[in-house]
Amino acid sequence: MIQMSKKNIDETKAKKAVDDIKETAAEAEKAAAPASGAARKFKYGSVFYVIIALVIAVVVVLNVVVNMLAKRSPIKIDLTPDNRYELTEESINIVRNMDKDVEIVVTASKDYFANLRNYYESMYAQYYGSAAEMPYEMIPELLDKYAMYAAQGKGSITVKYVDMDIDPDLINKYKDYYNGDISRGSIMVYADGRLSMIYDSEVAAMLTPDQTASKSGQMKFNFTGESDITGAICNVIDTHPIRVAFAKKMNNSSMYDKQMYDDSVNGSVVETFEKEILGKHGYDCTDIDIAKDEISPDDYDMLVVYAPSVDFTEDIIKKMSDFLYNDGKYDRNMIYVPDYSKTNLPNIEEFLADWSIKVENRIIADDTNAITSPTNILLEITDVTAVGGLPQSKTPIVAPYSRELTQITKNNEDIVSEALKSSAESYTADLTDKNAELGEKGARNVIMVSKKQHSDNLVTHTSSLLVIGSPFMTDSTVIMQNQTYNNANVLTIMINTLTGKEDNGVVIPDKNLQQSFISVTTKQAKNVQLIVILLIPFIIAVTGVIVLLRRRNR
Repeated sequence: MIQMSKKNIDETKAKKAVDDIKETAAEAEKAAAPASGAARKFKYGSVFYVIIALVIAVVVVLNVVVNMLAKRSPIKIDLTPDNRYELTEESINIVRNMDKDVEIVVTASKDYFANLRNYYESMYAQYYGSAAEMPYEMIPELLDKYAMYAAQGKGSITVKYVDMDIDPDLINKYKDYYNGDISRGSIMVYADGRLSMIYDSEVAAMLTPDQTASKSGQMKFNFTGESDITGAICNVIDTHPIRVAFAKKMNNSSMYDKQMYDDSVNGSVVETFEKEILGKHGYDCTDIDIAKDEISPDDYDMLVVYAPSVDFTEDIIKKMSDFLYNDGKYDRNMIYVPDYSKTNLPNIEEFLADWSIKVENRIIADDTNAITSPTNILLEITDVTAVGGLPQSKTPIVAPYSRELTQITKNNEDIVSEALKSSAESYTADLTDKNAELGEKGARNVIMVSKKQHSDNLVTHTSSLLVIGSPFMTDSTVIMQNQTYNNANVLTIMINTLTGKEDNGVVIPDKNLQQSFISVTTKQAKNVQLIVILLIPFIIAVTGVIVLLRRRNR
């Protein structure tokens, strides 16, 4: 009994000791619980802050990298269906390959273009009773693209917007390089002492009605601004421009028939040839009076005589011949375009005959290969060397009311090439009666080139005469719509080949602006910018703080 009692006592003590151990462990675990929870909170909170810091660091680094890339390549993406805010490959290649620093100065603030849009859209709605989109804000967007693409090459383009009323001195410094008045809303392009001016009226005319638009009742527009700006850049970076004497007057009177060739709607075919074909491709044109002004080979490289309405005197003929002869040194060129209806010009005919070319007194017509009328004929290239590499080779070349040109066989050493002809189905018609068919059907010459050459110590010197049978080949409705007709490309390349210009020249295609998409106003664009840059990041930040606080309070 005593032994049993002792055993029971020992078991009771052991059990009590175990219970004490369990109780102590439970108390220790309970005491340790808050500490481990705090540790977990500290652990997860630290991770959260580290992640936030990393995200901020990544955003900062990414922003720096994007800014660096923006200097080398455009970051803005043009999502418009007509690519209105992007430059063409032709313009991109020009500014990437130039090695000069160019300044583009807009003589107005940036808001000028938004105001220009509002003004012309309201005017259009007032006069035509319908809405039309005229996005002049394309111009500053494209100017930014010029600067960005130029940064990828050896040169640079700096764009400035100067309010003439606030800072006239900045504008006045360019007057040393320009003789005319500088008006508000113009664009000046300057490099190395050469300045090319795009007038405010020309800026407004960068959006022109599309004459070939469908008859849907909604007017469409072509944007020609890129052609103007790229042409101005080419002019100022050209170190060897071709100097052109452009005959506009004779004894203080217009040399050509203004009533015939100046159109208040479509503009002057003579002015279009001078500005769009020559002026935009590195030719410095000076208007002259062919009877009174000297045409010295020391001052000019080329002479242009466009559609004279009266015959020249013998003195004028000698002046032209002496210019091309250049004291036996040659290396001078001339372009002659006959009036489409004048026939009694014996002195001019004799001058052309000396170059083995005759302008016939008949018009070329074609009932099969013509556009809109038999006298608006299509041309075919017959001398590839005279035209060179022609882009958009399938785009038609048109020659409205063209005189037929023929070659005269003379005992001289002239080298005559027949550059462009009408189709084999064409025929000739009387000048006064277009329905009176003359002769058999066959291809007729529309553009011819004649060359006189002289060799000196194994070096050949050449003077050339380019004769264009149709004065209306440079009608603005044809030249400006260079995606519809190939006249601008053909004439530009032919003249560059004639003068030996190293830069074969490019014609910037127009942009046909579509009207069927939503565009935002300047105010709406600023609101979108505020939402993307400020509001959305703020919402994300507040949401992150709320999540952090809720986790810490669990």
